[in-house]
Amino acid sequence: MAVVQFMVSVDLSVVNLGLPRIAAGLGFGAVGLTWVIHAYALTFGGLLLVGGKIADRYGHKRVLLLGLAVFGLASLAGGFAQEPGHLVAARALQGIGAAALSPAALALLTVTFPSGKARVRAYGIWSAVNAAGGALGVLIGGVLTQYAGWRWVMFISVPMAAVALTLAWRGVTGAPPTAPGGRPDVLGAILATAGMSLLVFGVVRTDQYGWTSPVTLATLVTAVTLLAAFVHVERTTTRDPLIRLGLLANRSVAGANSYNLLLGAAMASSFYFASLYLQQVLQVSPTVAGIQLLPFAVGVIAGAAAAIKLGYRLPLRTMLIIGGLVTAIGFAWFGLISADGSFLADVLGPSLVTSVGFGLCLGPVVSAATVGVTPSESGMASGLLSSSRQIGASLGLAVLGTAAHARTGPSTTVEGLTEGYALGMTLSAALLAGAVLIAFTVLPRTSTATPARHGGRDVVPEPE
Repeated sequence: MAVVQFMVSVDLSVVNLGLPRIAAGLGFGAVGLTWVIHAYALTFGGLLLVGGKIADRYGHKRVLLLGLAVFGLASLAGGFAQEPGHLVAARALQGIGAAALSPAALALLTVTFPSGKARVRAYGIWSAVNAAGGALGVLIGGVLTQYAGWRWVMFISVPMAAVALTLAWRGVTGAPPTAPGGRPDVLGAILATAGMSLLVFGVVRTDQYGWTSPVTLATLVTAVTLLAAFVHVERTTTRDPLIRLGLLANRSVAGANSYNLLLGAAMASSFYFASLYLQQVLQVSPTVAGIQLLPFAVGVIAGAAAAIKLGYRLPLRTMLIIGGLVTAIGFAWFGLISADGSFLADVLGPSLVTSVGFGLCLGPVVSAATVGVTPSESGMASGLLSSSRQIGASLGLAVLGTAAHARTGPSTTVEGLTEGYALGMTLSAALLAGAVLIAFTVLPRTSTATPARHGGRDVVPEPE
C-alpha cells in the first residue's frame, strides 16, 4: 500500500515542471494546457466517493488491482500521446484509476490494522511515503523533463504501477466484499459525482474566470445544488446509500475530515509558493528547485517517525493539535521570506519545521478519520477522506493563489512577487490555526489508535 500511495503522490506533482515542454511538443494553447492538470483533478476528485463505495461493495483487493491496471495503461497511453486531446484523455483516465485504487488501498490498511501499535506504525509509514512522493515528484519531474524528455513524466508511472500491481496481487490477502447487498444507489452516485466534479471544476478555473464572474458563480451554485440534492437522496433512499449520513455524525470522522480539508489546502499551497519563490525570486533552475525541496520530504519522514513514537502514548486529538501548531509556526516563518533572501536563510529552516509538522499530522488524521469505522464502510470513509484532501488542495491553490496575485498586483519585480508568496504562506499558517481549533473543539478527547489491554485482549476505547 505504501508503493501504491507513493505512485499516486508522485503523479500529482510530477507533471507540473514539464508543462512548458509538453505545450511545445504537442502544440497546446495557453488555456488548453491547464487541462493536463484539470482533467486529472476532475475525474480523481469527482469519483473518489464512488470509488470508495465500489471498493466496499465489490472487494477492496479486486478494485485496487483494477485501479492499478487502469492507471498504468493510462500512463502508458499518455506517454505516447500525439496531440493534445490524447494526453488530456489519458490524464482523465489516470484520475479514474486513482479514484478507484486510492480509497481501496487506504481501506485495506484500515481493515488490516484496526487498532494497536501496528496501526500506528502502518499509518506512520503510509503518511511518510505519501508526502515524500509529493516532494520527490517535483524533483523527478524536473530531472526527467530536462534530461529524458517530457514523455517520461507519464512513462514513469508505468513501472511503478506494474510493481504495485505485482506486490498487491501476491502480498494482499483477498477477502469477500464487506458492504451489504441490495440495490445500489445509482441516483446518489450520479449526483455526488456531478456535484464534486463541478465543485472542483469551478474552483480550478478561477485562474481564468474570477471568483465573482458569472461563469464561476453559476458553476459553484450548480455544484452546491447537486450536492444538496445528493444529501436529500441519501436521507430518503430505500437503496443501499452511497454514503450513510450517520457516518458524518461521528465526531472523529467529521472532525478529521474538516482538519484534513485545511491541511490539504495548506500542503498544496506550500509546494506551489515555495517552488515559485525558488524559481522566480531566487532564480534557480527547475531541477535545482526540486533538489532544494527535498528537505521537505526528509522533514515529513522525520515527523512521521516521531508520530509513531508519540502515537503509542498520546490521543489522536493531542497529536493533531501538536502537529498543527508546529506546521503553523513553519508557515509563519515562511511568511518572512525576502526578495534578497537565499535558500539557507529563507527556505531551509521553515521547510524543515513545516514538513515535520506535516509528518506529525498525516498519520493521525487518517487514523482519526477511520477509527471505529466498520469494515463495511472503510472504503467509503477512505474515499471521504481523500475527497476532503483533494477539495482542500484545489480550494487552497485557488484561494491563496488569488490572494497572492492580488497582493502582487501588476508588479513583476522580485519584491512584488515575494510579497505575494509571503502572504500566501502567512494565510497557510492561518489555515493550520483553524485546523488546530477544529481538533481542539470537535475531535473526541479519548480517541486513540492504541487500545488498552483488558483480559488479554485489545479494547479500543469508545470516543467521547
